[in-house]
Amino acid sequence: MTTTSTPARADRPAGPDHGTSPATTPGPAGPPDPDAAISVRGLVRRYGSGKDAFEAVRGLDLDVPRGTVTGLLGTNGAGKTSTLEVIEGLAPATQGTVQVLGHHPIKDRATVRRRTGVLLQSTGFPGDLTVAETARMWHSTLSDPRPVDEALDMLDLRGRAKVKVSSLSGGERRRLDLACTLMGRPELVLLDEPTTGLDPESRREVWRLVRRLREAGATVVITTHYLDEAEALADRLEIMHAGRIVRSGTAGEIAEGHPSTITFDRLERALPDLAGGQVDQSTLGDPRTVVETVDLQTTLTALLDWARAERVRIDGLDARTASLESVFLSIADGAEADTRRTEPTSKGA
Repeated sequence: MTTTSTPARADRPAGPDHGTSPATTPGPAGPPDPDAAISVRGLVRRYGSGKDAFEAVRGLDLDVPRGTVTGLLGTNGAGKTSTLEVIEGLAPATQGTVQVLGHHPIKDRATVRRRTGVLLQSTGFPGDLTVAETARMWHSTLSDPRPVDEALDMLDLRGRAKVKVSSLSGGERRRLDLACTLMGRPELVLLDEPTTGLDPESRREVWRLVRRLREAGATVVITTHYLDEAEALADRLEIMHAGRIVRSGTAGEIAEGHPSTITFDRLERALPDLAGGQVDQSTLGDPRTVVETVDLQTTLTALLDWARAERVRIDGLDARTASLESVFLSIADGAEADTRRTEPTSKGA
């Protein structure tokens, strides 16, 4: 497994990774899927013990189909990194079953590591080595690596080959991390915030690279705080909150059934019935009024017809269909405390 170095942690979770606990949230049913690149059942990751114990992951179920890009999103403290560390074999699960490419990520580490590339959030490459020296060092640890120049070319780093790592910008260091991650020709790639610190052009180049990996048959799991990145790259999205997956599917499936919004500057008179639209009570008295609706066209037509008939001017009018962003923000705001899942229309969707 291609990984960058990671510091030792004093907060490793308690408990072994031997048992299997039943799923506590809706998700894939039955035993792990042997055909999936990643298959997780009932994953629990707990830190500490007794009254001080904290469960970062609470009964998570997940299948990642081979040859797809899966976006793992989550609110702050949702448990994304704790989940990834178990999948990467960097930490044991407290409870549950985890299979990576059909193998246990810790017990079968020698088998899994050769087929997996991991990009961590932070790295520990020596600053006094050049880019080329760092790449050659990493190259020497791999069983069937790409040529160093090819790996550097993938991230447009050949021209920086003689520059010391300490002199690279944050974005260039991130590209070096990714070049090393992909040097081992991994069939499963786990990318934790891959475009953090990158300029817009470099970010788009990473997007193109992820798409090329999928076209070549690789499986990619990406965590990101950029929702546009997730929508642009992922075949399937998994949204975590409070240690569980609370939404799953394509961006369209996740947004389906979620309210659209009509926003406008506050009016000095009461609104009429808006054909299924409901005023967000929390916005009453605010400079902007928000109306939520599951039928945007009908509600917007009713609003405009009323305004025309009553000769009311509506300023700052903005109408938006439901989006991944609106769903994510509602989860972050605690508006959705349930654990319903939006199932895809097909397994690989």
